[in-house]
Amino acid sequence: MSYCGSPPTLDTLWGRWNFDPLLLTALIALAMGAAFTLRRAERHRQLAFCGAWLLAAVLFVSPICAASVALLWVRVTHHIVLTMVVAPLLALALPAAWARRIGMLPALVVSTMAMWLWHAPDLYASAFAHPAIYWAMQASLLGSFAWLWLGLLRKDGAMTAGTAALLSAMQMGFLGALLVFAPGPLYLPHQATTFAFGFTPLADQQLAGLIMWVPANLPLLALVLWRLADALKPRGASPG
Repeated sequence: MSYCGSPPTLDTLWGRWNFDPLLLTALIALAMGAAFTLRRAERHRQLAFCGAWLLAAVLFVSPICAASVALLWVRVTHHIVLTMVVAPLLALALPAAWARRIGMLPALVVSTMAMWLWHAPDLYASAFAHPAIYWAMQASLLGSFAWLWLGLLRKDGAMTAGTAALLSAMQMGFLGALLVFAPGPLYLPHQATTFAFGFTPLADQQLAGLIMWVPANLPLLALVLWRLADALKPRGASPG
């Protein structure tokens, strides 16, 4: 049984809010802990955490959670919002000094491994077997990409950060292309759940691949342009 419950249909989807007491308690505890920890922090860090918290609450409490049981493209969108929106907001909420302690290469390797491993068909299917595996998936994706984004956004060395963002975008685009051009559906949990929403399993998988291939890469590509433009910006003339 998936953490988000049984697969919904169009008729039942909008009533499938997730009011798991443990989840709500964790969200409230995180909000209270952050309110205390960030009470003297810069305004942008406070706002970044609020944005990350609100988006995470929407992802796990709203019917999106249930829809991700039935449709691969919703689960992929869930992961993309978690890694491409929530993770950078969380990185912005962290102290800038933390960026100096991390290496870009380990963060890139770990985040890439998390993305590929959790979208390998067998490991992906295992997340439907037990809530602990589901939360291991979510935590490892969010944690590894928050680590990556901390370096991409806050670390000195614009060229290094821009190159890392480009490599991350390339691997995600490649994974998306594999899903688009696969000759058949790969994900067993969605073999019989997509028809209620008007998708065949293969069409569902192709849409998931397109989402990962194109819109998922836009935040990374925007960062590439920003960082490389900063690296190519003329510096002040040397004295004398």
